[in-house]
Amino acid sequence: MPPAIRSAMSTTEWALLIALSVLWGGSFFFNAVALTAIPPFTLIAGRTLVGAALLYLAMRVTGARFPVYGYAWRAFLVMGLLNNVVPFSLFAWGQTEIESGLASILNATTPLWTVVAANFFTADEKLTPARIAGVIIGFVGVVIMIGADALAEASSHLLAELACLAAASCYAMSAIYARRFARIGSPPLVTATGQILIAALILTPLALVIDRPWTLAMPGPAPLGAVFGIGALSTFVAYLIYYRILATAGAVSLMLVTFLIPVSAILLGAVVLHERLHPY
Repeated sequence: MPPAIRSAMSTTEWALLIALSVLWGGSFFFNAVALTAIPPFTLIAGRTLVGAALLYLAMRVTGARFPVYGYAWRAFLVMGLLNNVVPFSLFAWGQTEIESGLASILNATTPLWTVVAANFFTADEKLTPARIAGVIIGFVGVVIMIGADALAEASSHLLAELACLAAASCYAMSAIYARRFARIGSPPLVTATGQILIAALILTPLALVIDRPWTLAMPGPAPLGAVFGIGALSTFVAYLIYYRILATAGAVSLMLVTFLIPVSAILLGAVVLHERLHPY
């Protein structure tokens, strides 16, 4: 039997959630460096290929094995689509039309989608007044932190905005869907590897068709290093933590990470990329 979902997270789970926010917030830093020389879909494919390779290597070292039953691989396929292929692609296209600030705000609607979906599709993560209020307050905080100026463009590029909202809803549904892996006894390492491997197998041909990377100049050490960083840290390590939190804290608590990601992304931008951090 999988562990029961608790209504309150432990100190360890909060620490893991903060670590996850730093790892996923760091993806904005890696993206900023990599996209100077690498097209979006090639970057996404590289991220999943590096992540899948490291996860598979970890499986070999630990002696873990993939399941042989077909329904587990069907679940990996659904997770790869919901949590990687579709949202990565939608955000990659959406951010070619809208600013990253607005995209971050749209991404931070993920807990709102998760609260609603969890109420209908789970038995132990129902809506409560405190949960609704907490998620709404957190979302308002993200909007204030990013800045109201980012909303000025919200009346234009409607398709791009809808694409980012659809990506956020995919993240929400994937977190709920992923709970089944604990019920079937799939370890976090195996689940993460199966999901990312499927995503890499889908995204790599897409990148070859859309970006034609062989026609581009060879990227320098910094962009290539960024691809490895986003694959190793923001994918390999991050998804091990993702499934660890999900198993005991649930989908709603896990998706609170999208409120924390802008904090770590802004701090990393200020410290590493020397972006100006305004007093507000």
